[in-house]
Amino acid sequence: MPEKIILYYGFAPVADPDALRLWQTTLCESLNLKGRILLSKHGINGTLGGDMDDLKKYVKQTKQYPGFKKIDFKWSEGTGSDFPRLSVKVRDELVTFGVSDEIEVDESGIKNGGSHLTPEEVHKLVEVRGEDVVFFDGRNAYEAKVGKFKNAVVPNVQTTKDFIAELESGKYDALKSKPVVTYCTGGIRCEVLSAVMKKRGFQEVYQISGGIVRYGEKFKDEGLWEGSLYTFDGRMTIDFSEKTQVIGTCDNCHAPTKSFRNCADEYCHQLYLLCDSCNSDPVNLACSHSNNQRLDPEAVG
Repeated sequence: MPEKIILYYGFAPVADPDALRLWQTTLCESLNLKGRILLSKHGINGTLGGDMDDLKKYVKQTKQYPGFKKIDFKWSEGTGSDFPRLSVKVRDELVTFGVSDEIEVDESGIKNGGSHLTPEEVHKLVEVRGEDVVFFDGRNAYEAKVGKFKNAVVPNVQTTKDFIAELESGKYDALKSKPVVTYCTGGIRCEVLSAVMKKRGFQEVYQISGGIVRYGEKFKDEGLWEGSLYTFDGRMTIDFSEKTQVIGTCDNCHAPTKSFRNCADEYCHQLYLLCDSCNSDPVNLACSHSNNQRLDPEAVG
């Protein structure tokens, strides 16, 4: 059977995250699945790779957990070697914004988050409101190097933890009265980001249902998205069609590229964006990253 990857999240109250961790670990191991799952009192966030039939069994079992029945599992092609191992961990937050106490969830998801828009509704909003609509990138800045919504605001953040200080800096106060469409890979970061923004005075905040993944499936490269989508697995990036533009440039020589490369330091999770020519020289992969800029190796999407 073909190898696939699933990306998913679900916000719902979890009374005993440790018990959920044991169950998810046992379930994944029994199906020979690899990837990353984060759990908290707020729900589940995961990406897994494996045989399609085994993943279907995982989806069926996971949907039986109270609150997870309506999870939107996003499927994509895998290679069979996209994840080195299985990691299932309990965290204070599913997405580490550092505002665990601000987030409230019930069986319907996060309370007071941004309004959900389908990809078609995103286009309708732009059609009606025109240039007033602001696309706000809810990912780490490096992800936008290879793909983003056209004319999007890309905050200068290395990790999700940086967003709170960025939002409270005053840089984006002029956007508080505008229609702001937040976006991220699969939608989970914007569930939290949109709630955080509303709490800080942004009046009209939206989020794309299913994130960039669902938008790209619908419009491919014929819509408002440009470039490739960064992924938190061995693929590094995916394209939505054969027409995908390469908008990234090599960190070293500035030639067009969409290829992220791992830093030579195995303890550093920063990435370089390098063309094939520059990647062939080990000097260009030498670590130059400070400890406070190193990325979270367990981000999901």
